[in-house]
Amino acid sequence: MSFLPTSRAISRRSALRLAGTGGLLTASGALLAGCGDGGGGTKPTSSASGPSKAPGAVPSPFNTPGSDLPILTPGGYTPSSRRPTWTQQFQNGHGWSAGGAGTKSYELNDTALFMQGSQAVRVTTDGSGRQSYVRRTGMPKMDLTNKMIRFTLRVDDVTHLHKLAFYLGTSSLANCFQWQFHTHSTKAANYVQSGEWVVVHIQWADVTNTSGSYSLSQTGVPSTTTGFTDMSFVAYDDAGGPVTYHLQAIEVLPDTRTTFPRGAVSITFDDSRSSVHDLALPAMNEHRFAGTMYNIAQAAGTNGFLTVDQMRGMQDSSGWEMAGHSFSTDAHNSGYNQLSAQQVDEDMGRLRDWLESNHFSKDNFAYPHGSFQTTSDGVGVDRIAARHFATARSIIYETIESFTPAMPYRLKALTGLNDGTNTGGSTLAEVIGQGGKLDRCAKSGDWLILCFHELVPDNPTASTQITQTGFATVMEAIAARGMPVITVSEAMKHWS
Repeated sequence: MSFLPTSRAISRRSALRLAGTGGLLTASGALLAGCGDGGGGTKPTSSASGPSKAPGAVPSPFNTPGSDLPILTPGGYTPSSRRPTWTQQFQNGHGWSAGGAGTKSYELNDTALFMQGSQAVRVTTDGSGRQSYVRRTGMPKMDLTNKMIRFTLRVDDVTHLHKLAFYLGTSSLANCFQWQFHTHSTKAANYVQSGEWVVVHIQWADVTNTSGSYSLSQTGVPSTTTGFTDMSFVAYDDAGGPVTYHLQAIEVLPDTRTTFPRGAVSITFDDSRSSVHDLALPAMNEHRFAGTMYNIAQAAGTNGFLTVDQMRGMQDSSGWEMAGHSFSTDAHNSGYNQLSAQQVDEDMGRLRDWLESNHFSKDNFAYPHGSFQTTSDGVGVDRIAARHFATARSIIYETIESFTPAMPYRLKALTGLNDGTNTGGSTLAEVIGQGGKLDRCAKSGDWLILCFHELVPDNPTASTQITQTGFATVMEAIAARGMPVITVSEAMKHWS
């Protein structure tokens, strides 16, 4: 089967965005053709929006809605090809059905909107909040040991989207594992946004529920990973209005365990707080762990923040990675979604220049406040990040990141881990307790990216703070499980 169209060539950075999936798209949903090994046509369709060009306006890379922005700097990573071992592209004769009490209408062979081949599946929910699905049962038995599942999908308008899930099992799904992999938020950043093709990976460490004869052990290990005959992709609206979704592909490919048999952990820090040097560094040095620090360039050397000399010492003596968070303190505090595309582009460019001039890692970036949606004039922040960096990290953690990542400009990370009282965020038990994220990562494999901000001696007052003792406890829990701790750069160097 042909996976990629060949109508034109694309850049290496564009190929990076989709992590080897059967079809290419930008992080904000614009379809790209090319870089393939097979023939076939593609109908490029995208509703990604951007600012219109006024008469007489100076030409700008941001003026073309949905276009692939030109790359300003070379990428540090070349993606290896991770081809699926099984694929369902939803072309003619695919044999899947659509239904569910929440389905109003569907087209199993939709030739109007697709990413590859000549069609996809389109389903519209009825606005009742009930289940809508695309499903197939009775397939030949499948072995998904050391495998993950990849979806390529689109939701036309996420306003009334509630959640997306996937069921895998046997006996018409009487026995099944369930993944709830996306819940739409009206406040926080969303991995799935309106009018874009997105790619999602789910792994065994992400299972949220079981039914029938299937179960999870106390440490989160599934009772079986083989013999599956049934699959169901599931969508729910919020009972406030219908949702139209499109399914282009469901695929099976090697999971994180094929590279990291015990999973992998990256310990990252946002904002360059001096407490990381004073309190986190000693705890990590004890286990020879190195972290990734996402720095605000303009804050360096100001009260409460790391100096450049401290950053360089952590890098040179302890193997830390110094990455980018923003150049301007004002840009960080406001968030890129409050700035114009030109302002964001300039801030990212100055940030990368600052990283390079200080001999720091210049390939990896974390969004201020985790926001990668759109600028004030309607350009996807992740599209701009792709001009300057090879990866960009969010603070989405509905599922934990995979290796290779599905969308490297939306790296997932768990933030808000703390041991405070009434501060919100995630408790230590959710990560280090039996069956928590560390157990699942070590036993079933994923790439767990932890995001911290500030350490305090005691009494955290916000979800962005963790005590020195609490942080040391997390480090000890990682070490006790024998899990590799790697910087983001070290992780991505495997992806070549």
